[in-house]
This record gives sequence, structure tokens and C-alpha cells, in this order.
Amino acid sequence: MTLHELQAVAGKIGMPAFAAKQMAAWLYDKKVLSIDEMTNISLKHRALLADSYEVGAEPPVDAMRSMDGTVKYLYKVGDGHYVESVYIPDGDRATLCVSSQVGCKMNCKFCMTGKQGFTANLTANQIINQIHSLPERDKLTNVVMMGMGEPLDNLAEVLSALQIMTGPYGYGWSPKRVTLSTVGLKKGLRRFVEETDCHLAISLHSPLAQQRAGLMPAERAFPIAEIVELLRGYDFSKQRRLSFEYIVFKGVNDSMLHARELLKLLRGLDCRINLIRFHAIPGVDLQGADMDAMTAFRDYLTSHGLFTTIRASRGEDIFAACGMLSTAKIEEEKHKII
Repeated sequence: MTLHELQAVAGKIGMPAFAAKQMAAWLYDKKVLSIDEMTNISLKHRALLADSYEVGAEPPVDAMRSMDGTVKYLYKVGDGHYVESVYIPDGDRATLCVSSQVGCKMNCKFCMTGKQGFTANLTANQIINQIHSLPERDKLTNVVMMGMGEPLDNLAEVLSALQIMTGPYGYGWSPKRVTLSTVGLKKGLRRFVEETDCHLAISLHSPLAQQRAGLMPAERAFPIAEIVELLRGYDFSKQRRLSFEYIVFKGVNDSMLHARELLKLLRGLDCRINLIRFHAIPGVDLQGADMDAMTAFRDYLTSHGLFTTIRASRGEDIFAACGMLSTAKIEEEKHKII
């Protein structure tokens, strides 16, 4: 809960107004697992709280560990539903990719989560729990909302979770530690940019509208050209970063034509490109581009003034791409029922 929501809880059961900040401190600073641990709240009020509420901390039910240190955690969310978080340590940085939905409506061709279809939105509690119950939570330096689901399709709960992450009563993180990744749902995008100072990453993957629509059906409703024009109305030069995610598929979107079209599309926008190597998924006839092609692509864009990086590939031996572990768990449970 946000501080405002905790204040409403305190008022509802007759607690003093300052009790909301006490509860927030126990939840987000001390990260307690039960209401009984909130020892500066009276026994009477703890009992009243426990009658209607619980902390809501749930540990992961499964984990897969990569040789490179990446860990994929599986969390149960509701009856028979699962989401994933991926912990990625890298030197003095440690990033967590956090899910916002069970499944996804976007059905991007290259994403296993999209193959599941959409089941449910996560609550702010279920989003925050992926951080709260992470075994390595004290090592975290960054969080990226780019796990399972489309964050802007669950905007209210995602904004509440971001408020808890960055609010002084919550984790108190700088917004620079948090990035939201989206295909670009227009109405939600505008609210996110105006109501938060967190970094923004747009899933692009092709500058050609028809080809992008084949990879990402959301292009038909939210054309990337319109998203770019919307973003031109905001200042990304100072406190926050704007980046475009570009998975490079062999023989699909890795040509110099694509590089030139990217330059045209993004000309004048203060942004960067992150090139990502594709993690293959079952039943999809796409392959990752080789490193020589990615390097040539990066060098061409950078030499023409568009800052471009190649993201290191992590966790391939544990299928770190979104949706793989949860899909396997769902199939396992189906076989148990049969």
C-alpha cells in the first residue's frame, strides 16, 4: 500500500494518524514478514490489523541459476498462476527484471509470455513482493519493469508500485534506479512520463511499420511513429533516460536499410538504442543475429550520432527470456491435473 492507503487503514481501525508512517517503516525499511513484528504499534491495534490484513510477503516457489550468476525466480500469484523475476548481477550493479501481469495481451512474436495469452493484472503488492521477497534484495541497485506483461496495460497498480519504490516513506530509491519498458500504449505512456521521473525504454525492434506490426501487433493500434512524436514533447536531456530496445534478428531487422530508417525515425530525439541478442523460444522461426552483424549495426548508428550499445546476453542456459519458466510450470501443473 502507498502511504495514502496506509493512512486510510489507520483511520478505519482508530489508529493515530502517525501510525501510517510507522507501518510504512516496518514494511519498506525493516521489511517485516508479519504484523506481529510491528512492535511500536499497540497489541490492540496489531490484533485489529491482523483481523483484516497481512503483510503479503510470499517467497519464490522455484529458481533457476545460470553459470553467469543470473537467477530466474518463480512467484506464485493467485490460484495456479505464476510470474517470473530475473536477478542479474554485473560487477557492482545488480538489476531485477520485474513482472506486472500474468501473461500478456501484446502477443509479440518473439516473446514466450505473449504465447500464454493474458490472465490477470498483478496488484501493487504482487509487484512489490518480487523485490521484498528477493533473496538478494539488499544487493539490488536497479529495477526494470520489463518482465512478464505490459506495464502500461496495468497502469494504476504499476504507478502505485513505482510510488512505493521511489517515495520517501517507501524504499526511497532515486527514480534513476527504475526503468519501465513498454511497447508504447499511448494514453498510459503520457501519464507515466508526466507522473514519474523514472527512466523509459520503448520496445522498437523495427523502424518499418509493416514489419514491426508482424513482430509486434501493438504497432497497428500504437504506431511507433506516433509514439516517437509524442515523446518529442518531453525533455529527456537531464534527469531521466529515454532508450529504445531493439532485439536483432538474423536476416530480419539487421540490415543497413534498418539502420538508416532508425536514424530517420529518431532524428533529433535525445535517446539511445540498446541492441539485444535474441533468446530463441519454441515454435518461433526467428534466430539471433551474429555478433559481427550486431557490431556493424551498432557502429553505423553510433558513427551517425545515435548512441548505441550492445546489451550483454545473460542467462541463456536457464532460458532467462520472459515466460519460459512460468510456461513450463503451467504445463507441469496441467499434467498433474490430468
